[in-house]
Amino acid sequence: MATGTNISTWFDGRWHRDDVMIMRAADHGSWLGSSVFDGARYFNGKTPDLLAHCKRVNRSARALMLNPTVTAEAMVEIIREGLKTYGPQDAVYIRPMYWGIEGDVTAIVPDPDQVGFAISLEEIPMAPADTAVSLGRTSFRRPVLESSVVNAKAGCLYPNNARMLNEVRRRGFGNALVADAMGNVAESATANVFMVKDGEVFTPIPNGTFLAGITRARHMSNMQRDGITVHEKVLSFADFEQADEVFLTGNMSKITAVKAFEDTSYQMGPVTRRLREMYWDWAASERL
Repeated sequence: MATGTNISTWFDGRWHRDDVMIMRAADHGSWLGSSVFDGARYFNGKTPDLLAHCKRVNRSARALMLNPTVTAEAMVEIIREGLKTYGPQDAVYIRPMYWGIEGDVTAIVPDPDQVGFAISLEEIPMAPADTAVSLGRTSFRRPVLESSVVNAKAGCLYPNNARMLNEVRRRGFGNALVADAMGNVAESATANVFMVKDGEVFTPIPNGTFLAGITRARHMSNMQRDGITVHEKVLSFADFEQADEVFLTGNMSKITAVKAFEDTSYQMGPVTRRLREMYWDWAASERL
């Protein structure tokens, strides 16, 4: 699925200037879902937190019983080589991925040493600074480790997210605010979530039902350095209804203001604006 344009693919040991075919019909990943990926960003000539994303895709592979075949450091160098065909004015989505090729005698368990690897670079613009999204409630919840591989960024988790988005979009919302198994707020259908109350920032405490994202951690580090108090705690939907500001954080857009949760409306407030400024200032200080 091509989301962006101007696509380059690393596969079979070299870069291809196209969205090339990488997976066979009988590969374990295409048949039984043993695929993982990660997403990083290139914009303004920078690749913030690229190494962290490459390390995470290797952790995700291990969570799906696949042995990574490329070190995170080598992955970074491959990506930097591929990015030489893009200019600093281009915004690129960077997606390294693994999948199983062979299975065991039952076919269900992937052979840990028969692993496919590819990297996709797609030119996808960054969202405008004034972008804001509305959130609705969904009947679908985040799974737990006992029932799904929630400790990985795995492709097999995303049909559940798609159900969430499809449900709330039918009611006119842009994204879903999602509960964990206990009924507390976990995240949105596509990104981690924060709320602001009386100048302090709150975000759901990681409880094993969602990935506490790399961009989430970067914003928290920036806040703490700037003297903004941030709390990780159990949060209810009622807490979000009483919030002064709400925003999402994730790799694709870095930070997105929330303008409404069901019937509750918000403004893009001073904390959200400040965090956006801090992130872009921090990113500008990073090397490629």
